[in-house]
Amino acid sequence: MDTRSLGSTGLRVSPLGLGTMTWGRDTDEHDAAELLRDFLDAGGTTIDTSASYADGGSEEVIGQLLAATGTREDVVLVTKAGTRTTSRGNVLDAGRGAILDSLDASLRRLGTDRVDVLLVQAPDPRTPLEETVDALRRAVDSGRARYVGLCNHPGWSQARAATLLEASGTGLAAVEVEYSLLERGAEREVVPAAAALGTGLLAWSPLGRGVLTGKYRRTIPADSRAASAHLAGFVAPYLDESASAVVDAVAIAADGLGRTPGAVALAWLLGRPTVASALVGARTPAQLRAALVAAELVLPPEVAHALDEVSAPALGYPERR
Repeated sequence: MDTRSLGSTGLRVSPLGLGTMTWGRDTDEHDAAELLRDFLDAGGTTIDTSASYADGGSEEVIGQLLAATGTREDVVLVTKAGTRTTSRGNVLDAGRGAILDSLDASLRRLGTDRVDVLLVQAPDPRTPLEETVDALRRAVDSGRARYVGLCNHPGWSQARAATLLEASGTGLAAVEVEYSLLERGAEREVVPAAAALGTGLLAWSPLGRGVLTGKYRRTIPADSRAASAHLAGFVAPYLDESASAVVDAVAIAADGLGRTPGAVALAWLLGRPTVASALVGARTPAQLRAALVAAELVLPPEVAHALDEVSAPALGYPERR
């Protein structure tokens, strides 16, 4: 697959990224190795992880696989800091010390001396944004991160962080946010801000938490996230009547194009302005192979327009939580 610029930076990323939230937890090392191999063989480069995924287990698996295959220089590593594990569970902590300590631990697990992109995982209301941005600047100045950005932050935070970083000679390279045909709330502030600031957008859950594949149209598969006790609440917001209308439209378009619904949904997203990469959190090699075909699919304008219409958010449309 071709690569794209991450916003106005010189970093090139693959349009489909490999999400690894389940690695080290639901996806074992054997399946992870197959996923990585298929992804790289298809021309993919962008691997998205976090210090919080499986309490660092995701990064450990990635580090082991990159070392075993000698492919570190072939990938763009994106990781996140900003959460800290305590006796009370994970807590937000985007303070300078927490960000830099988390980055050092991530580098050890990943078996590398730098990550390509470091993101702050979520807004921390207890820490001034100025302090968080200073930690990102220090990460770049020390060479431990090549580029930095924010994840799940509102548009105003994005603009403020970009201003602070620019003053120090470092740019805001990326913003990662949930974005799909079922979640277009990012278009209110985050997408326009990214376009104005030259920030590349990384889209997580581009398949609407799996719903846009069409697998929930008739029933809930026993091995799906919606059937899982600890993940059912994650999928539930996209199983309502309004979401069903969008999924049906995607399925109709897919039938007409001879493609899968998932491929059509991903192609629509990859055609949106500012989107640099859609992060596909495939749990199995079969799921990844089904998604990879979307990288080269360009929707006919009339199909893209029809999907725009059926999924268009109403005025004041709230982001799903």
